[in-house]
Amino acid sequence: MAMDEDDFEGQAMLPPAPLRAQKGRGALSNLQGRYEAYGREQFDDGWEHEEDDPAAPRVWKTHVTDEVAKSILTRNSSPDIPFSVSLNPYRGCEHGCIYCFARPTHSYLGLSPGMDFESKIFAKVNAPELLRQELARPAYVPEPIALGVNTDAYQPCERSLRITRRVLEVLHECGHPVGLITKSALIERDIDLLAAMAARGQASAAITITTLDPAIARTLEPRAAAPARRLRTIRMLAEAGIPVGVSIAPVIPFVTEPDLERVMEAAFEAGAMHANYIVLRLPWEVNPLFQQWLEAHFPDRAQRVMNRVRDMRGGKDYDSDFGKRMKGEGVWAELIRQRAEKAIRRFGMEKRGSRFSQLDATQFKRPLVVPALGAKARTAAAAGQMDLF
Repeated sequence: MAMDEDDFEGQAMLPPAPLRAQKGRGALSNLQGRYEAYGREQFDDGWEHEEDDPAAPRVWKTHVTDEVAKSILTRNSSPDIPFSVSLNPYRGCEHGCIYCFARPTHSYLGLSPGMDFESKIFAKVNAPELLRQELARPAYVPEPIALGVNTDAYQPCERSLRITRRVLEVLHECGHPVGLITKSALIERDIDLLAAMAARGQASAAITITTLDPAIARTLEPRAAAPARRLRTIRMLAEAGIPVGVSIAPVIPFVTEPDLERVMEAAFEAGAMHANYIVLRLPWEVNPLFQQWLEAHFPDRAQRVMNRVRDMRGGKDYDSDFGKRMKGEGVWAELIRQRAEKAIRRFGMEKRGSRFSQLDATQFKRPLVVPALGAKARTAAAAGQMDLF
């Protein structure tokens, strides 16, 4: 039986069901990536039965896929960050931080920067072997490697896969400097390696804390350690002699921004030696994903937050220009800068970049054992596998 045109039109025009937050996930949707050929639009097709529970969440299970990477070190020349070499053992991050600037990289894989980014994880299982080969090259010049910048090197699957642990073992063996940043307590597992490296001036760490409010953190960074647990991690690293600081990133106006000084004070009391902050960044698909989150969790202040973001971005939602993308511009950005620097001076802390630059690369020695490329790795290299920052 053919469907009447009026019936179809009425069905298609039903309003979409409102987006609902899901326990343990940051994104509210599986927003399509910017490279997808076809657009998708949500609408109610009328197939939901009255007996169905509309509040029942869809379960998004985490899938971890092994990836044989072509290369493992990424270099940059950005004047906004204190390092030029980084290593990321994973693509995607189960922590699910809604503000994560790395979300758009999943678009390159044909996946969504939304729910896919935090539920479809790719593990670079040959990272330690690739690192050995890189360090063994005659032309290699050692400089501090930032570990876990794009996505957290200590996200949940690291507990069993131990890729980050094996990378640190290579760096420890070679006397190579490393700086880590994480919001996971799992870094405590590797204190034995990090403490030995720190004693040689070759390791430092930063723990990201956006807010001290556990309720906000639970929706903002749903699978990361609670704020109080991260403060305990700072204390444990400091007591082990590992230079550790706090990264207050991002500063979200009217959400985490009121906590700026309190976070810095709590981190200082826990043993943090240096501090840094970054204002909210909304590149590419992060923008609509963050605004969905904002409307779901803070509808009373959503417009106010975005207005302030635009005040700090020259009237736009985001400005990627060097010198502006991390700190913003304008009156409100300047006020945040003054607050942060005043607190840093009050607690006798340093800016994070100065601590990173003090790591010692003079004790570096090339690895004694260098494994040959496996068959899968040779195939990946021959195919010119895409490399993401």
